[in-house]
Amino acid sequence: MAGLYFEQFEPGQRFEHLVRRTVTETDNLLFSALTMNPAAIHLDAEYSKGTPFGERIVNSVFTLGLLVGLSVYDTTYGTTIGNLGWEEVRFPRPVLIGDTLHALTTVLSKRESQSRKDSGIVVFEHRAYNQRDEEVASCRRVALMLKRPAA
Repeated sequence: MAGLYFEQFEPGQRFEHLVRRTVTETDNLLFSALTMNPAAIHLDAEYSKGTPFGERIVNSVFTLGLLVGLSVYDTTYGTTIGNLGWEEVRFPRPVLIGDTLHALTTVLSKRESQSRKDSGIVVFEHRAYNQRDEEVASCRRVALMLKRPAA
């Protein structure tokens, strides 16, 4: 199991995720189509030339999903029961087609679950950066995490 159990997380713990991902035109097109988001800023190259960015920008919900996905192998793979919520989602810069993203995660807090003896709640702060180390996304994620199985 690659993910960590509730007991293995400590506030202030930091993860620099080694997996990086270049965002493709296909990623943006398929994600926008699958989520029924026809916004011209994501799909129409000619329209986008007249925007402040001068080109299409990647769907921000894809960026959020990729940010969290980049963190999974080091933190929650196989040990999370589920996400309880995302808070303070921010996109300080747009992600452009061809950008390569990498992520950092910090454990903000953790507490025992009041309703489940086999789990606890961990609050993560995730941050995504492009190839120029400019921050492009951040969020707080609240996850319900498994405790270590009894021996």
